[in-house]
Amino acid sequence: MKSIVVIGSLNVDVLQKIERLPQQGETLSIENKSSNFGGKGANQAVAAARQGAIVSFIGAVGSDAEGQTFLQLLEQEGINTRFIQSKKGPTGTAYIMLEKDGHNTILVHGGANAELTIEDVEKAKDVITMADVVVAQLEVPRPVIQRGFELAKEAGAMTILNPAPVTQRIESAILEHTDLLVPNETEAAALLNLPASTDYKTLKDRLPLYREQLGIHNLIITLGEDGAFFAIDKQIGPVKNFKVDVQDTTAAGDTFIGTIATTIEPDLSNIERTLQRASAASAIAVSRPGAIPSIPSSEEIARKLAPMAMS
Repeated sequence: MKSIVVIGSLNVDVLQKIERLPQQGETLSIENKSSNFGGKGANQAVAAARQGAIVSFIGAVGSDAEGQTFLQLLEQEGINTRFIQSKKGPTGTAYIMLEKDGHNTILVHGGANAELTIEDVEKAKDVITMADVVVAQLEVPRPVIQRGFELAKEAGAMTILNPAPVTQRIESAILEHTDLLVPNETEAAALLNLPASTDYKTLKDRLPLYREQLGIHNLIITLGEDGAFFAIDKQIGPVKNFKVDVQDTTAAGDTFIGTIATTIEPDLSNIERTLQRASAASAIAVSRPGAIPSIPSSEEIARKLAPMAMS
């Protein structure tokens, strides 16, 4: 059973269903509104836990009712919450505008996530040094991620970085401790200050830039409905999507990453099987509404993959 540590964000997701995004100066009606728990860190942790991993979380919630309820939810998922700190102020919040076609646009207020410190990571040193994989995103302060990855690499753990929200710069001290980078197509392009693309040839042609400019040799780019693109050691290829009726894409990428963390071997030798499983998991997630409520279990993923195993 794999041991995974997630250093990341905990947000209350305020979901607003709309026909489409308003133009500047335009007012549109919200068709429906609901609140759930999410955040990239929480989503990725739940995805890993529901697939049987031993998961510990390093993060922060506010001193509000939402923070306490969030801790209870994670504990119900079997996630170790010992290293989730309670900070003054509100729990982080994400405002998700979900369009009729299933695509979403998100605004985030960091709240307690922004108060996570290096000292908080140091408190979790023992659990990091025992981990097989340490996963992080960019919704918590960069020095926190850097220290977490330093501790992980000192202990021989694999590190996976999801460079989201999108940025044009990631500190070299973080990248040099990153084993696997997993952006979406927008984030992948922004890291090189180039326009986004899902074209296979374009992505392949850009690979030397990730090595030369970022020092990244292992890369998986998620491409939404176009699947994914991977470059692991000398293996390069596309990953096809499962065809599903898309309801909500909110936690798709996080489910994909949580599945990778749970499935990937230390030497990355099972990359094709890992990506097949991750694609199946995210396909299930987008076929259901919500973030954490949409994340599938290991059994559901197995059923999704069963027809392929028989063919």
